[in-house]
Amino acid sequence: MFEAAELGQKVSKAEFKERTPLMRQKLLEVQRRLAEADFPVVILLSGVDKAGKGATASLLNTWFDARRVVTRAYDEPTQEERERPENWRYWRDLPPKGHIGVFMSAWYSRPFLDDVFGRCTRDHFSVELERIVDFERTLANDGALILKFWLHLGKDAQKRRFEELEADPLSSWRVRKSDWEHWEKYDSFVNSAEELLKRTSTGFAPWTIVEGEDEYFRTLRVASTILEALNRRLEEVAKLQRHKKRDAKRAAKKSSEAQKKASGKKKEADTFGLPATSTVLDQLDMTKTVSKREYKTSLRELQGRMTMLSRRAREEGVSTNLVFEGWDAGGKGGAIRRMIAGLHARNYQVISIAAPTDEERAQHYLWRFWRHLPRAGRVTVFDRSWYGRVLVERVEGFASEVEWRRAYAEINDFEQQLVDHGDVVLKFWMHITKNEQARRFEERRVTPHKQWKLTDEDWRNREKWDEYEIAVNEMVERTSTKTAPWVLVEGNDKRYARLRVLEAVCDALERRLGESASLPVTAGADD
Repeated sequence: MFEAAELGQKVSKAEFKERTPLMRQKLLEVQRRLAEADFPVVILLSGVDKAGKGATASLLNTWFDARRVVTRAYDEPTQEERERPENWRYWRDLPPKGHIGVFMSAWYSRPFLDDVFGRCTRDHFSVELERIVDFERTLANDGALILKFWLHLGKDAQKRRFEELEADPLSSWRVRKSDWEHWEKYDSFVNSAEELLKRTSTGFAPWTIVEGEDEYFRTLRVASTILEALNRRLEEVAKLQRHKKRDAKRAAKKSSEAQKKASGKKKEADTFGLPATSTVLDQLDMTKTVSKREYKTSLRELQGRMTMLSRRAREEGVSTNLVFEGWDAGGKGGAIRRMIAGLHARNYQVISIAAPTDEERAQHYLWRFWRHLPRAGRVTVFDRSWYGRVLVERVEGFASEVEWRRAYAEINDFEQQLVDHGDVVLKFWMHITKNEQARRFEERRVTPHKQWKLTDEDWRNREKWDEYEIAVNEMVERTSTKTAPWVLVEGNDKRYARLRVLEAVCDALERRLGESASLPVTAGADD
């Protein structure tokens, strides 16, 4: 695989100086066009030690307008990073749309070195690479242009590079003992690299192997590849936008015809008494209730149980992610308040999700949720969540059908990464009947201290109740997993719903803490 990268290809200094001004000009021009585009560029620099990754990254920052370039190099994870899933630090650093991100020693580094040094089986290595492919596919499906460069040196060339650096007092510090140790295992490095490139070079995130011995050749090869790929993508985007305008008119016409057809079917069902499509929500017993006396006693007991479990989770480094979705006026806020009453204020945060900001719209929709993942032993409560993609964005047309259908797999993968890291993931749908919602809306309308809760958007959402119910049914079917289940809460009686939520969280923590004896402790007790 690497034979073509060991040919000794070179570019003279004179040729490099001659070609550099035009190359820089073209890169700046395409970067200005990118600034207006609706996608980011992710550039990954990997390869053998001292093949020029750092020098290439520095030069790209010089040739591009550095104000729109994010450059990140990763060492061993910090304590804060170890307390979250591995991909957290990479999601955190992703460039926004219209920008370029240059990454060194990123998501390939640890799996690659684990395979080289035999710290994992080859089967496990394959699983890790598949997870990386899924990550890159998630970014690419959202529009990211991903360009990956493997900078290569032959064994003899790498040895010469080490010796040249060591011979110069100003650069000798760059060659570490570990570099020579890696060189001794050069063949193992090459074998692992071949497997890595073979399994992860995809149509949406291809690898380009670049001979790294001559810095002038290496630089022009990387720069020209980036330039060509950016120009090609920008042309594709312009063409796609033209097609979208044409297709939008056709879609509007089809939608109008489909609505008329659906309306006709509904009238037929009403006329002939045909059964309506049943959903998981129809199976809930909405008559469930508890007395005030039972509620007070149980609430006190469950909050005490929650306090003890959360303290133990903090001591053992078990993080918890709780998602609350449901109908407007469904009781999310009340359930959250009763639950956090059993938590220490230092140990939790409640994230209320509204329409994305300009900063958030410039990123993948999951980005803003990765940012809020809790540290070891803490609890994050999401009041609305990433499920907006398959609920409100689906129903209101803010996401295309391709986008929201793709989101089920993306969400399942996201939540599985949390569970694999050791987190508790629990999701609540707070369900009330349509009549109960109408009663609560009216109560809010006439109660001065509750009027702020009732908005025009609440009424608009109510008009699309049937569409939301279909979306909820599919959401539960596609994303309720054994490790990250949905809990459907019968919420017509607020007291019952609050106890149901508290009990479910306590049960989940007890199950998880019962499994935690074999896990490393990554957080201390309360401050």
